Amino acid sequence: MRRKFKWTNLYLWVVFILLYLPIFFLIVYSFNAGDAMQGWDGFSLKHYSELFADTRILEIVVSTFLIALLSSLIASIIGTAGALYIYNLKYTLVKNVFLSLNNILLVSPDVIIGASFLILFTVMGFALGFTSVLLSHIAFSIPIVVLMVLPRLQEMNQSLVAAAKDLGANNWQMLSRVILPVISPGILAGFFMAFTYSLDDFAVTFFVTGNGFTTLSVEIYSRARQGVSLEINALSAMMFMVSLVLVLFYYVISTRAVKNKKRGTRLVLPASEGL
Repeated sequence: MRRKFKWTNLYLWVVFILLYLPIFFLIVYSFNAGDAMQGWDGFSLKHYSELFADTRILEIVVSTFLIALLSSLIASIIGTAGALYIYNLKYTLVKNVFLSLNNILLVSPDVIIGASFLILFTVMGFALGFTSVLLSHIAFSIPIVVLMVLPRLQEMNQSLVAAAKDLGANNWQMLSRVILPVISPGILAGFFMAFTYSLDDFAVTFFVTGNGFTTLSVEIYSRARQGVSLEINALSAMMFMVSLVLVLFYYVISTRAVKNKKRGTRLVLPASEGL
């Protein structure tokens, strides 16, 4: 039987080609022996050797990852607490107000957010640098974590919490042994999303960086204005591979979590039938 042609499949292939073809050329030309993307002069690793010899760019890479790691960790903690607070609100109107305020931050232009932080730090007399970038990244990462954790809380079986209360568990025990293990996939998803957003953010960071401190996206922008070097291609290729590894790592963890959840469900059902 002949399969029916689906235009949606063609659309997806076109989208993937448009998205990944520039990345493919970027990675390929990072191995070019020449100094420009206008022609292929042979295979070479000289741009990678130049990259590892550039101490300034390596320091910026470390600073960028440090900012992304710290901001995503702190935002995961605050965002999870915020999601728990919103979830436990009794009044629907108040809950919708908080959700709307959270969603407004998600859809607000990065330029507006960056300019707002710049004005805030300037009025407060706060020096621009590592701390200002970190605080800004934490602020715009928190709504992402809230958005990832809330659906997990809404899917949570309330009988688990009720059973923990009946067994005499206090609030901390219910949180640490019942609620957090259930919503951990959402927390992990929020962490990785916040990490990714912080890693490639440009607009907000451009406004709040200063005093010699910069991140990778701002540095690449500054160098691109002087002419793109294939050293940037090598750096971008490595960053793409790091992102790919993080995605695969998250996929493995989420797959194991789903399998463990199904296994736990299979164990619980026979026990409940025996009762």
